[in-house]
Amino acid sequence: MIAKVIVDVAVNQTDRVFDYLVPAEFEDAIVPGMRVNVSFGPRKVQGFVLATDDHTDYDRGKLKPLAELIDLYPPLTEELLELSKWIKDDTLSFHISVLKSMLPAAMRAKYQKKLSLKSPEILNELPLSLQQFFKDDKEIENWDEWRKQANDEDKKQMMKAVKDGVLSVTPLVMTNETKKKQMVVFTEKTSQELAQASETLTARAEKQKKLLAYFSENLATHEKIPLVQLLDRAGVSRQTVQEMVKKGLLIKAEQVVDRDPYEGRTFEQSQPLTLMDEQQQALDPILSSLLEERHETFLLRGVTGSGKTEIYLQAIDYALKKGKEAIVLVPEISLTPQMVTRFKGRFGSRVAVLHSALSKGEKYDEWLKIREGKVDVAVGARSAIFAPFENLGIVIIDEEHETSYKQEEVPRYHARQVAIKRGQFYNCPVILGSATPSLESYARAQKGVYHLLTMEKRVNDVQMPQVSLVDMREELRNGNRSMFSNQLLSAIQDRKDKQEQTVLFLNRRGYSTFIMCRDCGYVAECPHCDISLTYHRSNQSLQCHYCGHIETIPSICPECSSDSIRFFGTGTQKVEEEILKIFPEIRVIRMDVDTTRRKGSHEKLLQQFGEGKGDILLGTQMIAKGLDFPNITLVGVLAADSMLHLPDFRSSERTFQLLTQVSGRAGRHEKTGEVLVQTYTPDHYSIMDVKSHDYLSFFDKEMNIRKQGGYPPYYFLVIIHVSDEQLDRVVSVTEKITGFLKNHLSTETMIYGPVASAIPRIKDRYRYQCMIKYKVEPKLTETLQEVIKTYQGEMARTGLAITIDTNPYMML
Repeated sequence: MIAKVIVDVAVNQTDRVFDYLVPAEFEDAIVPGMRVNVSFGPRKVQGFVLATDDHTDYDRGKLKPLAELIDLYPPLTEELLELSKWIKDDTLSFHISVLKSMLPAAMRAKYQKKLSLKSPEILNELPLSLQQFFKDDKEIENWDEWRKQANDEDKKQMMKAVKDGVLSVTPLVMTNETKKKQMVVFTEKTSQELAQASETLTARAEKQKKLLAYFSENLATHEKIPLVQLLDRAGVSRQTVQEMVKKGLLIKAEQVVDRDPYEGRTFEQSQPLTLMDEQQQALDPILSSLLEERHETFLLRGVTGSGKTEIYLQAIDYALKKGKEAIVLVPEISLTPQMVTRFKGRFGSRVAVLHSALSKGEKYDEWLKIREGKVDVAVGARSAIFAPFENLGIVIIDEEHETSYKQEEVPRYHARQVAIKRGQFYNCPVILGSATPSLESYARAQKGVYHLLTMEKRVNDVQMPQVSLVDMREELRNGNRSMFSNQLLSAIQDRKDKQEQTVLFLNRRGYSTFIMCRDCGYVAECPHCDISLTYHRSNQSLQCHYCGHIETIPSICPECSSDSIRFFGTGTQKVEEEILKIFPEIRVIRMDVDTTRRKGSHEKLLQQFGEGKGDILLGTQMIAKGLDFPNITLVGVLAADSMLHLPDFRSSERTFQLLTQVSGRAGRHEKTGEVLVQTYTPDHYSIMDVKSHDYLSFFDKEMNIRKQGGYPPYYFLVIIHVSDEQLDRVVSVTEKITGFLKNHLSTETMIYGPVASAIPRIKDRYRYQCMIKYKVEPKLTETLQEVIKTYQGEMARTGLAITIDTNPYMML
């Protein structure tokens, strides 16, 4: 038997399958999707089995055998293996990079495998030679160690028992992150024996008597209780417990526990709500596609507060009743507790949650629940699209326009495309939901590639908030130099008097954007990147948001020695300080990368705000989405133009989307909402259309501009980035690549460059790029692969790096 293996060596020459012999002991157990260890040259490396076969084109005598199986149960399904081939070609990535990105990070660690009987009564189904290992609840704690001593026949029989489902395999990952242990205490004595022991204690040993009494009254013999709980409930100290352990009356042991990120939290069970007419009309076509098991991609455009989440919940419910499974993707930052609460409230323990705030171990445990079929709904950020379900019934991408669905490292996949590919495989519907769909998706819906569903009304006919634009140029002319317009200040005061809440949005963290000398114009820049440093007040430092470089703040200008150093621009820290100067009693909750670094802090801050412990929620874009608090009646946008003038053709689209999202946080329930947008360009169409809540008008104008500029959705884009520590090498390589593309691609395809990137240097590496624009280009993939092959050797020898981004979202 031959195994076709992709090895974990990410270079061009090894990006193909290698044939290995399957030893007799593995023949019954090996299936595609398992990871194996193999000899590769002088070393052992990990690999993935893509297929098994009886045939090989090589001399069998020269083939090496597989060294060991890392998994006894394949972590990747057949469908995910097929999907990996498509992603590899679509994103021009190494196959091994795609396969590794489909697994949780904790699985890259070393782990041992425990074997145990599925149930005690099937012991007799094992061959006699193996029964001794599993009698009396015994287990094989470490399969790899057992294999070293076992004979060939036993090894083969053991593998067969695993494949036949008689034995179950528990992977025990050997890194600290993936095993959560807790100290438990129990006793092997009966209540009678404990009572007798208690009588022998001296009168002064009150606490010890109390502890023994707790055990005899509340716990059965051998019943384990976590040490922390015991101290709390019995009202004793660790020392008292230790004394009893020394006397042999109690036993302390470490126990591995399943992690639950939502441990101790109860989710109130929710019932399906009665749908409004628009909601019902949107849900019906989705249900009919579920009923007929046919793949269709739906684009659900519903204004903020129109009840999209309820449609998702009811569609999932229908899929689950048919015995199917569901994946729900939500943007990373809006994986707010609110979203999790809604899904847990409706489907309880059937939901696994995967996102970056979990530790590696928690993520692994959630992933394992999916792989073992213990849950049938996965809610998570981008990588949850690879949830290893085998009977997928529906895939939902909420806020489908979000750029965080595009991975910026290798493999550079877009979760939306992967979702549609999986939907095609399982013949199931894919729902893309958003109040402001990306132009590409809406253009596809207009062409009939996607099925368009529209909801223009908010639930219970709640009014859309009134949006007013505040022209900050006028404020300046009237002598107001502060970051708050008079209109916004009086609106905040009004909400404070009425005991209502306000959301203030600013798309920038830190205290102020840069520091500059007013005499000579010097700006403090990062020595490793061509970008100005950002001032952070909390630790009185200047920081580079690209490479992390930190400097102390100069008190005099390093260029001209003047003391006219001043801070320019505004960050969230500065806004908080200014508000507290104007309203000393007001309670501000600030949410940005700096205040939500610690685990669980995101949730804590939102919970405080939800409980009314804050009057103002001030934050960056992590507060723009998914929040639903009945008491928010005012939303203030401090600098609407901050994204509008970035060198990116999508900057108008992003501005419109973000402002619409953040406006949608106001007045979602009985109280009416108001939105004040402070801007220096109130006549820009992306800001004007937010005022009138008019997506279609914005879409038409933006499409016109894209058509004239030759940008997506009218053209496809590819950007090739070249970086190196030596400027001359970067320039010459980029020039050669551009020349090669011009010679090999068709005349209709446009090639631009080479040019320096928008930020020409990051981490001491110079950056150049060229761009390909095309409508149809049959030779594109092979030409780009040729580029990578040509420079493979040079990239291995020197610091040269070439990255190719098909359909890029980051133009910087």
